[in-house]
Amino acid sequence: MPGLDPVSVESVPVRLGAPYAYAFVTDSQDRRWVVKAARSAAAGALLEDVSTLMTLLSRRLDVQLPLVRGVAALKSGRAVVHPRVPGQSLDFAQLPPAAALTAEVGRTLAHIHNLELLVFEEAGRPSYDAETHRKRMLSELDRASATGHVPTGLLSRWEHRLEDVSLWRFAPTPVHGAFTGSHVLASFEDEQDAGSGRVRGVIGWEEARVGDPADDLAELVARTHPGALDTVLEAYVQSRIERPDTNLVRRARLAAEMSLVHSLLRALSAGESQLVEQLSADLRDLDERVQEAERRAEARRLRAEREARRDRELAQAAAAATPATTRPDGLSHTPGAGSATSVDEATQPFAGPAPVPDEATQPFAGPGPAADEATQPFAGPGPSTNELTQPFNPFLGAGSGLGGQAPGPRRPAEAAASQTPTGADPGEAIEPPAEQSWQLSTAVDPEGLFEIDAVEPLSDPQPVAPTPAGPAEGTPVEDGPADDSQADGAVDDRHEGASDYVPVERAQDRDRPGRP
Repeated sequence: MPGLDPVSVESVPVRLGAPYAYAFVTDSQDRRWVVKAARSAAAGALLEDVSTLMTLLSRRLDVQLPLVRGVAALKSGRAVVHPRVPGQSLDFAQLPPAAALTAEVGRTLAHIHNLELLVFEEAGRPSYDAETHRKRMLSELDRASATGHVPTGLLSRWEHRLEDVSLWRFAPTPVHGAFTGSHVLASFEDEQDAGSGRVRGVIGWEEARVGDPADDLAELVARTHPGALDTVLEAYVQSRIERPDTNLVRRARLAAEMSLVHSLLRALSAGESQLVEQLSADLRDLDERVQEAERRAEARRLRAEREARRDRELAQAAAAATPATTRPDGLSHTPGAGSATSVDEATQPFAGPAPVPDEATQPFAGPGPAADEATQPFAGPGPSTNELTQPFNPFLGAGSGLGGQAPGPRRPAEAAASQTPTGADPGEAIEPPAEQSWQLSTAVDPEGLFEIDAVEPLSDPQPVAPTPAGPAEGTPVEDGPADDSQADGAVDDRHEGASDYVPVERAQDRDRPGRP
């Protein structure tokens, strides 16, 4: 390369079967250079092709890239020279969770995947859609199966996942192709603190292409701590322009497992028998680990099913039991029990007494005529005409059908207050009315649909003033002052369905079998 005056050369050790050899060169101006030499003709062709891509990407990424400054021909292929990218290689297994460096790795990968497809096409990089990529992996699996070095358990596992078309629905993106820790360079403020570093550069772009973004996550999901992987994925998703597909991590785990297949096929092609034996041993070890993981997963699944079945049985047993509940007034209540329990009480939890109706908006609830005497005919001391079309409810006072709302149960003190005549002294005792006798009559029902209780006059008839009615039959009257809020006509019956009332009986029910 013109202008390069080497002063020292440092060799760099590489792993067995690596496609490239490296050397660090220091020139007379104390600049560091990297000489990257291909160990095969195929690897040399990739070196020459990727130099154009580096020039295009250097203006689009915020990390440093290996920009080629010179090319030399070798017997085994080609060699390129580029300035050394600052930083040191990362070990993904040592990435700490929730660290800035870990999140920056995810963001750097997202920026690569956000690149325009046209840039890779302009650089002549290969492009594979989802279906083509899946078929290429199936073809490699068939070739690996023919070698006899891949355990049958792994072959069956991988073939099953490759045949699942739903797993291979993704949008092709630009990918690095070999996004490993050795190709991600970082610098550290504190060499002893892994979280103090930041990504400075990305090298090793020879396998860059348009394809499955899961390929670049393969080593991350295989080696990174689960907590650190969550940090990487969170930063990756937040930095992506397009939302990643839901099967991204599953395909990345498959790509990590099948990376041994790629290495095996390259080693067989290069005739490196020692590397082939090493990779065969790695595949057998992987098969044992996968089987153990599947056994643990199956045990967890069975345990979860047993726990879910037990929870369902406990829930059914609890639903079958109907324990008594305690109402706000301290009384024990079992749904469906009691002679005066309404239909709603039998199916709904007790919600406390209903609010007292507003006298300004509710009709007068006395036993006399309906509130609106100007528009409703007087029907005697019995129920109003509107009550003929409403079902009888023991919790509703006479005439309440006009208002459309049912007054709640009354407390004893409120009942006493409502029974105090207008103008009477609150402390004055009130004599209960004479005992009434009840007879069934249908005189008020012109159509004969119901039998309505008609009230016979008192034994000692006296003029009745249009004041609130006295207590019903059998209702005791408590002495004592009434609360000011208990105004005339306010109905607040707080009995628990135990007041004496005569149920309304329809004519057709009287002849029903089994009735007394």
